[in-house]
Amino acid sequence: MPRSLKKGPFIDDHLRKKVEALNVRNEKKVVKTWSRRSTILPELVGHTIAVHNGKKFIPVYITEQMVGHKLGEFAPTRTFKGHAVKAALVRAAAAAGVPAAGAAPAAGAGGGGAPAPKS
Repeated sequence: MPRSLKKGPFIDDHLRKKVEALNVRNEKKVVKTWSRRSTILPELVGHTIAVHNGKKFIPVYITEQMVGHKLGEFAPTRTFKGHAVKAALVRAAAAAGVPAAGAAPAAGAGGGGAPAPKS
């Protein structure tokens, strides 16, 4: 459920103060934060915020299209390494000498014009 419009967007006070200070001094430093829940405001555009993902800080350069989103959306907490089942099938097919799914058959191989049955 979204936050009430009456309350306005949420941004942690310590982060807001740091960015306001940078804007006053006209500086572009990287600001480290653990506040993934803070909403990106127009005042943050052009700054680089290092958002903690639970393990390390991910630098996020703020653009106009990010306004209204949360900082945590741009620092993923999980590393996707692929689907294990699909990877195992590809390895098994390669070991059996079956060509990859998208590969064209070699010239003269297979005899005839009928396509190979799919398994």
